Amino acid sequence: MNRRRFISQTSLSSLATILGMEIAFGHKIPLGYTPLAVQDPDPFKLFNKDTGMTVLNNKPWNIEAKAHLLDDKVTPNKYMFIRNNGLIPENIDAKNWTLIIDGESVSKSKTYTLSELKSKFQQYTYQLTLECGGNGRSEFNPPAKGNQWTVGAVSCANWTGVRLRDVLDDVGIQSNAVYIGYHAADIHLSRNPEKEPISRGVPIAKAMQDETLLAFQMNGKDIPLAHGYPLRLVCGGWPASTSGKWVNRISIRDKVHDGAKMTGTSYRVPCEPVAPGEKVADEDMCIIESMPVKSLITYPKSGAIIKSGQTLNIRGHAWAGELEVQSVEYSIDFGSTWKPCSLQRPVNRLAWQHFSAAINNFPKKGYYEVWARAKDANGASQPMLLPGWNPKGYLNNACHRIAIKVS
Repeated sequence: MNRRRFISQTSLSSLATILGMEIAFGHKIPLGYTPLAVQDPDPFKLFNKDTGMTVLNNKPWNIEAKAHLLDDKVTPNKYMFIRNNGLIPENIDAKNWTLIIDGESVSKSKTYTLSELKSKFQQYTYQLTLECGGNGRSEFNPPAKGNQWTVGAVSCANWTGVRLRDVLDDVGIQSNAVYIGYHAADIHLSRNPEKEPISRGVPIAKAMQDETLLAFQMNGKDIPLAHGYPLRLVCGGWPASTSGKWVNRISIRDKVHDGAKMTGTSYRVPCEPVAPGEKVADEDMCIIESMPVKSLITYPKSGAIIKSGQTLNIRGHAWAGELEVQSVEYSIDFGSTWKPCSLQRPVNRLAWQHFSAAINNFPKKGYYEVWARAKDANGASQPMLLPGWNPKGYLNNACHRIAIKVS
């Protein structure tokens, strides 16, 4: 006679700990069954996120902020977007964490413990803008596949770590080095240990910039697990996919890195403009590097109501990839005319900049939209509406708009 197998006492105790209470009839749970409360964890509690955040996906986790939640000059964890490609690694042991530097163009492979990285190399802190390449994807038509980000897949936190350049200089790289590629501890959705969820990289020139960090702190504390604890790469101003989380190996390549999501159409756009919906051959797609100029109105929240004659104070942030933002303007007549905003300098290179304006020229009661438009140091401006279509819905840097009612 077949006997039902039940969950072990150890597993039962673990589940009870997670739930914070005893499981009634727990001894009757069949082996392999997971209680519903554990199957669907509360992401806001799990990752210490504000409940106003929007969950786009849970396998893997992808969560974005709303524009008004990003009003802080330095993004706190509770408002920072999560973009994952695989499963968050489990049972991380920071004390025994190591980073391997290897590859075709390394003089000799070398391994560092996390403690050695912190003690051997000088530490630096930079405020760095990270934005998902697909931020704004939801506006593309025809729709592009992928998480339908609106405007909240961007952040600008303070990152502390050691310069990747200093580590590479210590290891020694050969003159034929072209790219670096990162490898990490996250788990492929299939749980196949032979597959990497994502393994991207950047050219050597980007890797050697002062601001490219192997980071272990975010906003003065250990990096939260969802954001790469205990060690991550941070490449500000480029698609956030180049800032690998949970990094445990970096390869110095003699060619463009060819890891997971570095080839095909991933994080690439057509080298030349194409018609909406047009199919593009892989060889005609170019890798995204510096992100385009963009701005975000973070105050007030869209839908605000003011009284006739009242001044509307707006503020927000602007960024431009590798470049500095030159100016920000606002419009209340759907882009027919523009007026300047006050714009602050960045606290350091690759940090976003803060803008503000006092709007007191609403001519009458009614519905208005406030649009923001930034221009970078090379004179390139945000398009007023959706820029050129591309198959994966990348690089939407259209003007941000908020709705206002004057009563």
